[in-house]
Amino acid sequence: QVQLVESGGGLVQTGGSLRLSCTSSKITFSPNAMGWYRQAPGKQRELVARISSGGSTIYADSVKGRFTISRDNAKNTVYLQMNSLKPEDTAVYYCNAHRDGTFPSYDYWGQGTQVTVSS
Repeated sequence: QVQLVESGGGLVQTGGSLRLSCTSSKITFSPNAMGWYRQAPGKQRELVARISSGGSTIYADSVKGRFTISRDNAKNTVYLQMNSLKPEDTAVYYCNAHRDGTFPSYDYWGQGTQVTVSS
């Protein structure tokens, strides 16, 4: 069974930093992209950052210049470095593995890790 295991969340003050990690296992067919999403209470889940298999990245406008997504293929791990954190970054952060355009397509999700930024 495919597993995406996130770690690195926690409580941090405004302006602080955190690094999230997501390690995948048992994914037989390589994803097109790995990404981080977040969901704050009462809000919809939103894309934070995504990195393709080729290494190209996209970011939500709200995190550009503060967050950096990267991957270590040898470790099957994707990271999200979060700097200059703001209270509005508070949310549950989810790791995603996405594959489309070829069989089998899928979206796998981790269990989520809580990030809380205090003002």
